[in-house]
Amino acid sequence: MAITDWPADERPREKLLAHGPQTLSNAELLALFLRVGTRGQSAVDLARSLLERFGALNRLCNASAAEFAAVPGMGLAKYAQLQAVMELARRALAERLDEGNLFDSPAAARDWLQLRLAHLPHEVFCVLLLDARHRLIEAADLFRGTLTQTSVYPREVVKLALARNAAAVILAHNHPSGAPEPSQADKLLTHDMRAALALIDIKVLDHLIIPAGGEPFSFAEHGLL
Repeated sequence: MAITDWPADERPREKLLAHGPQTLSNAELLALFLRVGTRGQSAVDLARSLLERFGALNRLCNASAAEFAAVPGMGLAKYAQLQAVMELARRALAERLDEGNLFDSPAAARDWLQLRLAHLPHEVFCVLLLDARHRLIEAADLFRGTLTQTSVYPREVVKLALARNAAAVILAHNHPSGAPEPSQADKLLTHDMRAALALIDIKVLDHLIIPAGGEPFSFAEHGLL
């Protein structure tokens, strides 16, 4: 049955307009993006099959062009539209970070970092440099590749923090493997960062691990800072 044949209060668009986007399921939201289904499938049916194929909404949104276009009914044009939506979300969250104190909206920082890092196939170490009022000065991707506990990382972060006159930092890096828990190397790296930055009176507010397809891990929330 086509969505247009559904009762009005069950159609995703009408449901969103009447009750807000938060009332829609992932499949319903995705159906609004897809707009149309395929032969024998409504847009909602197609959305459900996509979510089942990729296993999670995050994995679907961060799929490669080849993976996405390989799905019947999808293609590079739809992939480009999806990536445009993702980039709009990143930029909207970045504007929220620029508006004020990061501790006033920690979820915005976490969401932005997740959008920025979760889809990457390689590890990236990111530093959010903050002023004395915890407003964002700059977000910098410093290192790429497998992270290890070496003296170069604290030295480079200290150099950048001094150059930007930062008063505090939030550290973050992604785990492309999807494992959310910090490794022993992650813990040693965090310890060394804190010690090095403490020498110049710069506080490490948190270290976030952003796993592919999972929820971020906060060192601060787990009492590891």
